[in-house]
Amino acid sequence: MNTRTVMHDADIARALTRISHEILESNKGPEGLVLLGIPTRGVTLANRIGPLVGEFGGTSVPVGALDVTMYRDDLHRNPTRAPRRTEIPAGGIDGKTVVLVDDVLFSGRSIRAALDALQDIGRPAAVRLATLIDRGHRELPIRPDFVGKNLPSARDERVNVRLAEVDGVEEVTIES
Repeated sequence: MNTRTVMHDADIARALTRISHEILESNKGPEGLVLLGIPTRGVTLANRIGPLVGEFGGTSVPVGALDVTMYRDDLHRNPTRAPRRTEIPAGGIDGKTVVLVDDVLFSGRSIRAALDALQDIGRPAAVRLATLIDRGHRELPIRPDFVGKNLPSARDERVNVRLAEVDGVEEVTIES
């Protein structure tokens, strides 16, 4: 197995700073924003982006978590997935611009599940997608609004995002 590192801690920090600025610019400020991370690493990334958006925008932005486990279309193939907690910030999502945050966008199926999960929680004014890595190979018509790095890869390669809070190390690697 061949593994190469494509992003280090400084690269990840720069990408999250850029994504935070782009979110603010797209929304014309922090008003009405809610960030929802998709477990596991999407929650960690949302918890990093939220304070950056708040710092650059001058006011705090609510951050939560959206578990999509029970909305996935592959549960029959992977039934051992343990559901995580969904945590919607006080004030909910109705009428807000929700930014879904995930680590890697691949087929688009996790995001489709997230959209289904959102419908059961409320009715946002708009839904946007921020992802650290967009590796292509979409199976559904889903495209991120904010991307840290476009990383073309082969279908049989594996992209690993490792974050200090979860993995004790900060990097993005590709295994072939």
